Amino acid sequence: RRLTSMAAWDLSVTVEDLGSDAPPVTISVASDLHVGGVIVKLVEKTQIKRDWSDHALWWEQKQRWLLRTAWTLEKYGIHADARLLFMPQHKPLKLGLPNGKTVWLRACFSNPVFQTVMGICRMLNIRHPEELSLLRPVEEKKKKKDKDLTEEIYDLTEVPLSSVSRPCLYNGTPAHFADSEQMEAVYKMLSVTQPPPAPEAIAKQYRPASVVDKAHINGRWLDSSRCLKQQGIQENDRLWLRFKYYAFYDMDPKYDAVRLTQLYEQARWAILLEDVDCTEEEMMLFGALQYHINKVSLSEPQMPSSSAALDDLESALQSLEVKMEGDGNSASDLLENMTAPELNDYLKIFRPKRLTLKGYKQYWFKFQDTSISYFKSKEESIGEPIQQINLKGCEVAPDVNVAAQKFLIRLLIPAPEGMNEVYLRCENEQQYAQWMAGCRLASKGKSLADSSFQSEIQSIRSFLAMQKTNSGSSNNAAASDESINTHSLVSPRYHKKYKPKQLTPRILDAYQNIAQLSLTDALLRFLQIWQALPDFGHSYVVVRFKGSRKDEVLGIAPNRLIRIDLGVGDVVKTWRYNNMKQWNVNWDIKQMAIEFEGNVNIAFGCVTADCKIVHEFIGGYIFMSTRSREKSDTLNEELFHKLTGGHEAL
Repeated sequence: RRLTSMAAWDLSVTVEDLGSDAPPVTISVASDLHVGGVIVKLVEKTQIKRDWSDHALWWEQKQRWLLRTAWTLEKYGIHADARLLFMPQHKPLKLGLPNGKTVWLRACFSNPVFQTVMGICRMLNIRHPEELSLLRPVEEKKKKKDKDLTEEIYDLTEVPLSSVSRPCLYNGTPAHFADSEQMEAVYKMLSVTQPPPAPEAIAKQYRPASVVDKAHINGRWLDSSRCLKQQGIQENDRLWLRFKYYAFYDMDPKYDAVRLTQLYEQARWAILLEDVDCTEEEMMLFGALQYHINKVSLSEPQMPSSSAALDDLESALQSLEVKMEGDGNSASDLLENMTAPELNDYLKIFRPKRLTLKGYKQYWFKFQDTSISYFKSKEESIGEPIQQINLKGCEVAPDVNVAAQKFLIRLLIPAPEGMNEVYLRCENEQQYAQWMAGCRLASKGKSLADSSFQSEIQSIRSFLAMQKTNSGSSNNAAASDESINTHSLVSPRYHKKYKPKQLTPRILDAYQNIAQLSLTDALLRFLQIWQALPDFGHSYVVVRFKGSRKDEVLGIAPNRLIRIDLGVGDVVKTWRYNNMKQWNVNWDIKQMAIEFEGNVNIAFGCVTADCKIVHEFIGGYIFMSTRSREKSDTLNEELFHKLTGGHEAL
């Protein structure tokens, strides 16, 4: 023996595979032995022949995995009193999907949750896993008589881990889904929409009654920078997989059958459970789209991935069209840019924040570049305007009721002290479509000369057309002879307000405008209307601002933070991420501080969620905005952790 070698000592390790009653296995080690050597000794001692490649050591006291097998025990700081467990890194989990179904699969308990979600999404064939995450489930209201209902669980535990790390695609779907009829059934469940839920099933789910209720779910997200084991998740625990960031990148129906279906299911439940507010007209339209989607999915061939070559040709032509539009240097484009369309008209304006009881006043409005100016009358529009409103970076929301001929554009304009709210009232559809399109482009910094102006007008007009009711034609034989359970298509508030037979004509009315849509188009249209709702994509947390004595709600949106006063239930102020200079957390006092341009500083403590969750949301949205076409295949995981982790993760 060399004199330099270290003294030997005994290390006890619990080997999970030997069963819970088995005593720990003791091996003789020295402090300069590396972790890989410890594992070799353990495996020899157990004398079990099996594949140990997925196993690793977990250090109970320190709650950490010893994944660096080249590190010595000394470097890790491990002594004889360490409680070590030897177990697989992948363990089964019961995963609740957005469509309400449960899959049983093996997930990684040793990597950060961000990577675990990537593995799960690869197994389920969902692209852009960075948009999803895991959360602890919300219990649904249990009735005594529900005890004997055993839920159906779709089993994916036999899928080999190798096919998850590098899934081999067959017809656009991972090969493991083509292995057996049972696996094909799992894929069908993932990629085909579910039938409308029974009204009782809707009533059984937790329904938030206020914005504070909506905040509670966001305290349940897991920490992306720590592993499942560190967060107390056990084998066979139940977790939910949900879209967390409402920034859906590069949605392509050809490759995204599962992603599109699950997103639709999450949106549908958000509407049925009133997680996101919508008007009665919109609810009828959502109901009609669900009815149509269900009807078409029963008759159309199920697997969208094996579509005909014609579809490929069509999409290639479409993307070519988009590319040519984007290049925008053909002669006709140049001419069009030289003569940008003008938009001038009489509109009515109202500023709700000014403490006056005066209603709408009419002025002559002029659209120039990305701003609107208004004058007392058309004759005076040569001189100085009463005011010029710059729309770049503002929020634009529709407030429309076609039946009542109400066409409002609601603008929230950023100002140093908060957001100034302005309403513009248009006389008719034509005027509304043009001004709304102009405002939407201007908010993104584009002028009316932009090539997308006309298509924006078209999409607004087709949206209005869908809300029109064809009251004379509700005797549509094809539709009315079917009995539709309308209470499966709308939220419970309308179950109380209307009888099913009162809802039927209204839903069928809305249905006539969309009855021609293909399945994919109907899904995309549903998501488009959901994304246009004023409250879409808001994740709420209850916070207490520094120096304030009352709780308030912070809404986290894809591009901004929103401060909501619970007394009034109204938006008091918004801050945009692109004006943010830095954000950090004081972990000792659990307070988040953010600095914006123009010396604006805010600080708040989090009441219903951990600071880390809020920190991760903000960093996550900033990460989502950095994704670009060229790099779309590779995920910059390091950047995600940098932006979301706080000092702990770095």
